Amino acid sequence: MTEPLDQERTTDQLETISRALDSGMFIHVRRMLQQMRPGDVAWLLESSPAPSRKVLWQLVDPDDYGEILEELSEEVRDGIIRLMDPEKLANALEDMESDDLAYVLRDLPERLYRQVLTQMDEQDRLRAEQALSYPEDTAGSIMNTEFITLRSDVTIDVVLRYLRLRSELPEGTDTLYVVDKDNRLLGDISLASLVVQAPATTVAEAMDTQVEAIPLTMSDVEAANLFERHDWLSAPVVDENGILLGRITIDDVVDIIREEGEHSMMGMAKMDVDEDTFAPVLPSAKRRTIWLTVNLCTALIAASVSNMFEATLSQLATLAILMTIVPSMGGIAGNQTLALMIRGMAVGHISDSNARWLLTKEALVGLINGLIWALAIAVVVSFWKESIAIGLVIAAAMFINLAVAGLAGALIPLVMRRFNIDPALAGSMALTTITDTVGLLSFLGLATLLLLN
Repeated sequence: MTEPLDQERTTDQLETISRALDSGMFIHVRRMLQQMRPGDVAWLLESSPAPSRKVLWQLVDPDDYGEILEELSEEVRDGIIRLMDPEKLANALEDMESDDLAYVLRDLPERLYRQVLTQMDEQDRLRAEQALSYPEDTAGSIMNTEFITLRSDVTIDVVLRYLRLRSELPEGTDTLYVVDKDNRLLGDISLASLVVQAPATTVAEAMDTQVEAIPLTMSDVEAANLFERHDWLSAPVVDENGILLGRITIDDVVDIIREEGEHSMMGMAKMDVDEDTFAPVLPSAKRRTIWLTVNLCTALIAASVSNMFEATLSQLATLAILMTIVPSMGGIAGNQTLALMIRGMAVGHISDSNARWLLTKEALVGLINGLIWALAIAVVVSFWKESIAIGLVIAAAMFINLAVAGLAGALIPLVMRRFNIDPALAGSMALTTITDTVGLLSFLGLATLLLLN
């Protein structure tokens, strides 16, 4: 999902355009859209209900279709594409960089994808098929193949004359890559370094041979983490033989980092990161009902634990007042650990080598917090209910649940990752089930054993 450079200005434009559409001032709206950047038009489309979105797209200049499609979130883009015939879509895609081309084509229905390919010229068709040949979510899927290569034996003067003859460099070019006759990467030279070299200097003398290349099969998230760690603006992508295939630029990395952040945030709410804010009612309800159903089942598990101790609750009404405290504290403590673990996984900090240390650390944190808050709740409840016995029961349950919550918050995402389950999407639900069940079982179970016998 794109964001405008000037949020306040674009919000004003949205309100102005909405009023103009309501008034039927379509020519005025068309002129406004022509004066806006593609990214701002994309934001405007994402911020509009479906009926307005359809009208706005009909008023957009067809020459801007490609750049706008690149900026749209997946679900909104899919809706826009359904408004286009294959020929117009093929024309919109022809000037896209290879990584953006693959991003759009990958999500097309098979029938439409084939129709679009037949409408493309041979060069664009081959470019699209090559871009789609790399697995999704890998470095290959986000690289673009528009870059400049040099031979090591030419002089800087020859390189500069060659660049002037080109008149235009590929977008985002900050580095030129040096390759051998088999297109194996030998090194690179930045534009900043190039312009200060003596004309007679050879590329071999000026290039950096310590260049770090990204393997073709590396995950896109790992590649983004490398950019963040090394402050790169671009990086070459090579296959297992060191042959240069493409490059990744910072704009693609920013998209990945943003998507990962949105994925974690939306995942905690059991929602798809690409869900359209203005999607129709029925699809939105259906999408959310699935997770609400799963969540209800887990809530029933916790409720069944309470039901097991119905006799205890009927004899000690005080327990009904206090019984929500222990699960609530466990849930908060566990979610703190869970959030830290998911963030650590997202940025690549957590691996098999340090997982055991993290589990031990979080278990100890849980024990310490359990001890602190067990003592605190024991004092409060003992004075409040004038019963040391009830205070000791809730303290013991608090200690048990906080200790379990700390360990579960660290263990759940590790186990889910091992089984290729997304912890951002399912982790909090599994954790809540554990902390609610353990909290109620320990509190009501101890109360039954110690207060009623």
